Parts: sequence; structure tokens; C-alpha cells
Amino acid sequence: MPQTQDVVELILQDHRRMEDLFRLMRSVEADRAAALQEFAGLLVAHALAEEAKVYPALKRYKNIDDEEVEHGEHEHEEGNEALLALLEVEEVGSEEWDSKLEELVEAVTHHADEEERTILNGARENVAMDRREELGAAFLEERERQLKADCGSIDNVRRIVTS
Repeated sequence: MPQTQDVVELILQDHRRMEDLFRLMRSVEADRAAALQEFAGLLVAHALAEEAKVYPALKRYKNIDDEEVEHGEHEHEEGNEALLALLEVEEVGSEEWDSKLEELVEAVTHHADEEERTILNGARENVAMDRREELGAAFLEERERQLKADCGSIDNVRRIVTS
């Protein structure tokens, strides 16, 4: 169980784990396929939990820009498309795999950086800790529900991207 319920810290922890998984997916010594599977589940569950439980609540705060939140949702779509492209590559570690991995890294890193600077800083400055903890609990519950449903499977990612 995470040490914190603060939604800002929970989202940041997921972002750091994604960075760790990127390092593993780039490493010829790691189980790159296993790292990709963990990453796929985490990315999809994280995004769905943000969109279901966090973003709608943050839009209610006047100092958190609705456009930034909507832009974050658009960037989730881009991340899912890049994830699907990597999941569809036949051979882990091939030139195509490495290329698709870098596209995924770029999409997700860009989104995480922007989200941290805009949405999460806004939440930290404008949302009371008790509310952030309520959002954190809801975020964790939804994220866990998505992970248990195998949200990172190629079939599910394909369904999300094409819907």
C-alpha cells in the first residue's frame, strides 16, 4: 500500500515508475517484454483513473485550467496510440521495436512533464489536502480495478484506441 493518499503524490509515483520501466524496456539485459506488459497496464489504468476520478474533480477549481485538463486527456489518447504501436511489434528489441519505444517514451514523457507543471502544481496549490486524499483514494481504487481487468492487454488497448 502506498505511503500517501495524496493524489498529487500518487500520480507522481506512477510517473516515476513509468520512467523506471522505460529504462528496463531500453535495457538489453532486462526482460523487456515483461517491462512492457507492466508498463501497458500501468499507463492505461493510470490514465483511465485520472480521467474518471481526478480530472473531473479538478475542473471544478477556478485556478486549475480546464484547457490543461482537456489537453491532458488528448495526450492520454496519444500515449495509448503509441503504446498500441509498440504492443503490435512482433519482435522485442528489433529496430522497429526500439523506434516505437522511443515514440512512446516521447509521448508519455511530454505528457507527464506538462501534467506535473500545470495540473499537478495547480492541484497542490489550490486543493486542500483532505480533498487531495479523497481523490487519491478514488484514483487508487479505480486504477486497481482497471489493473485487475487486464486493461493493458493488446486487445483492450486496441479497443480504447479505436473507440
